[in-house]
Amino acid sequence: MANLVEAKTQSDFEGILAKAGKRLTVVHFQAAWAPQCSLMNEVMAELAKEHTHSTFVQLEAEAVPEVSEKYEIASVPTFLFFKGGEQVDRLDGAHAPELTKKVQRLASAGEPESGPTDLNQRLNKLINAAPCMLFMKGSAHEPRCGFSRQIVALLKEHDVQFSSFDILSDEEVRQGLKTFSNWPTYPQLYVNGELIGGLDIVKELAESGELENTCPKAVTLEHRLKAAINRSPVVLFMKGSKEAARCGFSRQILEILNGTGVDYDTFDILEDEEVRQGLKTYSNWPTYPQIYVKGELIGGLDIVKELKESGELVSVLTGDS
Repeated sequence: MANLVEAKTQSDFEGILAKAGKRLTVVHFQAAWAPQCSLMNEVMAELAKEHTHSTFVQLEAEAVPEVSEKYEIASVPTFLFFKGGEQVDRLDGAHAPELTKKVQRLASAGEPESGPTDLNQRLNKLINAAPCMLFMKGSAHEPRCGFSRQIVALLKEHDVQFSSFDILSDEEVRQGLKTFSNWPTYPQLYVNGELIGGLDIVKELAESGELENTCPKAVTLEHRLKAAINRSPVVLFMKGSKEAARCGFSRQILEILNGTGVDYDTFDILEDEEVRQGLKTYSNWPTYPQIYVKGELIGGLDIVKELKESGELVSVLTGDS
């Protein structure tokens, strides 16, 4: 793919940074002898598919010593993050979840901006992505400010089921939601698409005993995933929707499915980080899109292509195979 490249010399490296401009560039300092580097290259390849406006670079650390010495690369794998030719972050070691988080956060500022109407539609989808949605700094597992940490603790203490969105990962959402809901600070809690408020209001609800009645009770992630994959006979988990795919692989699988005449539902995994990460483990399938028929995983784009070529796709989708 065009945004996953290899830098074999210092000149290659400098040229890639110059060409990328203000867009995010992720450089993996690796070694051919290190198995953990091979594993992280697979992660890089998946991230490159998702973040098509960023550049991902593989660089053999010992083969380009000038660059490795300049940036004090002492071990592999090490990842450096650049924007505008300047280093903006660093990650030492083979930590796939942390690499994914850093890329998501740093890439968001370089993604193409939407118009006001598109943004309002997106915000409306986000606040309705789950019955109880918390917009916060960080995630429910790793809050990144004291107020977010306190509100997460309150919701968990009162056994409230909620999904969260990291506003640090998307500056457009972070700024847009303030105007959309006329609420200038974070965290923000929504129930059934309606703003409840921030930490102070949630504290008041908890103290008065109203929080449990205001917010839905918690169910397990496994229950949520089972409900999602069984929401209709054919469910496609993808980036975006039927009307607007947000990656090339999702766009391709939509074209194939639309050609079958079989009805199907879609789930936008970009709008629910808990489902997005949880479904990978639940189904032991690390990438998207994923298609399910009657609650059973069929596979991703490659398998759908194979089924189409063999003439089996329609029978598999209708459950006749």
